[in-house]
Amino acid sequence: MMRIGLDIMGSDHGPAVPVRGAVMAQRELPTDVRIVLIGDEARIRELLADEGADPAAFDIVPSQDDITMSDNPTKAFQAKPNSSISLGFQLTKAGKIDAFASTGNTGAMLVGSIFILKPITGVLRPGIPTLVPKEGGGIGVLLDVGANADCKPDVLAQFGLLGSLLAEHVYHVPTPKVALLNIGEEEKKGDILRQATYELMKEQTQYTFVGNVEGRDVFTPKADVMVCDGFTGNVVLKVIEGFHDLLEAHGVDDPFLHRFNYENYGGLPVLGVNGNVIIGHGISNDIAIKSMVLATREVVLSKLNDRIREALV
Repeated sequence: MMRIGLDIMGSDHGPAVPVRGAVMAQRELPTDVRIVLIGDEARIRELLADEGADPAAFDIVPSQDDITMSDNPTKAFQAKPNSSISLGFQLTKAGKIDAFASTGNTGAMLVGSIFILKPITGVLRPGIPTLVPKEGGGIGVLLDVGANADCKPDVLAQFGLLGSLLAEHVYHVPTPKVALLNIGEEEKKGDILRQATYELMKEQTQYTFVGNVEGRDVFTPKADVMVCDGFTGNVVLKVIEGFHDLLEAHGVDDPFLHRFNYENYGGLPVLGVNGNVIIGHGISNDIAIKSMVLATREVVLSKLNDRIREALV
């Protein structure tokens, strides 16, 4: 039996939306997957009744004094050990759930991933990826998008490996093409960090490195995995989100634009830690929560962390 822990208290919309999303996911999941709802038990049972769902179809773990978006991520775990996020990591570490998904405080989710579950042996820095649609179909992986604002060349080179394994084993991209996001395609382009990273990526043999790509190539098929530091990646991600919202506000209706909708994937795993941790957007609606839970199952089934351990032996 696979058990997926879901944080009910981290949503910007309150607990109603995560519960509704959990009910939607439960109706699509096979019977060998059970969702563990972590949050205010009385409220969860009330909301399950509102949705016409059988509480017996779920496990419920009661939480108290939950971590908010304004809490200091590092201090929150000590100050709020019975919060939904704290309990989610405790259950994951103890092996009582196979994965933990949350749309709550991203900083707290990173702190829990790194300091409670800890990085997989050999991983220099865990990273956060995002997905971008590709022209002509398919998706691309961009990482890091916020976990590591400053990176050294060996960290960026390893992100190429983590991203390649994610693309291959979770999103079923055969032999992913990995590129370095840079200000030009030529080998000697970029600052000292990018130039040194290029040399490391060119020399490694664990993934298919195709050289530099520019910002204009993010949505083209030139690369399946695009590597950058978290500062650059977060700026790119926010520009993409802002441009998408601007086009929608101007009434642009295009099939490619619809593929940017976060509802489609719901959440993405923290790469390189000893446990399956999925982070979703705080503004996620019920459809996005459902997608996050379904995506979490795929991450567990992929045995991504085992693939990472094997690659780092």
